[in-house]
Amino acid sequence: MKFFLDTADLAEVEEAASWGVVAGVTTNPTLYARIGGKLADFETHIGRICKLVDGPVSAEAVGEMRADIIEEGKRLSAIAPNVVVKVPTTIEGLAATKALAADGIDTNLTLCFSVPQAIMAARAGARYISPFVGRFDDISEDGLAQLADVVLAITNYDFGHKVEVIAASIRSAHHVTQSALMGADIATVPYSVLKNLIKHPLTDRGLESFAADWEKVVNA
Repeated sequence: MKFFLDTADLAEVEEAASWGVVAGVTTNPTLYARIGGKLADFETHIGRICKLVDGPVSAEAVGEMRADIIEEGKRLSAIAPNVVVKVPTTIEGLAATKALAADGIDTNLTLCFSVPQAIMAARAGARYISPFVGRFDDISEDGLAQLADVVLAITNYDFGHKVEVIAASIRSAHHVTQSALMGADIATVPYSVLKNLIKHPLTDRGLESFAADWEKVVNA
């Protein structure tokens, strides 16, 4: 499984990239607004993220109609070679995805919640498909089960191009573990979750024990 960082915060991207585990970044309007982002600075900001990571950086098109999404997608893809255009999983999004794919522009179909949506996204030419896990959990449904169905369905078929499933709306290490076990290609996670994935109480306990025993050696 690859890890993408779900953030628009440059400091988080730079720090996580230094760990050697980040293969890409996903952003959205909410994440950009959370850091106080301004419309005039958006494309410059995406360009800065693209310089911090070697892998794909998803930037979201906010238009609702296909013509607007296509226009935005072309403009976003011109920022850097590793920009991927996030497109909503709607009829207009499918039409835009088909047009962008024909121009060689990679897309990430976001807000995907069902197997039919995922298959249609892949058929339209999506490079990445992002089923949301946590938002199912928010309404007391099993988001991991929905993700497992999407992963199985996508792996059942040859779509004529590479399609990867991104486990999105990840809230915990449990989400990551189960996503990996079911074969999701990528998990896109917030910085706080990514940082906690390396932590384990037995690791901490072992380090404390080693440090205490070494202190005995030093003071012997």
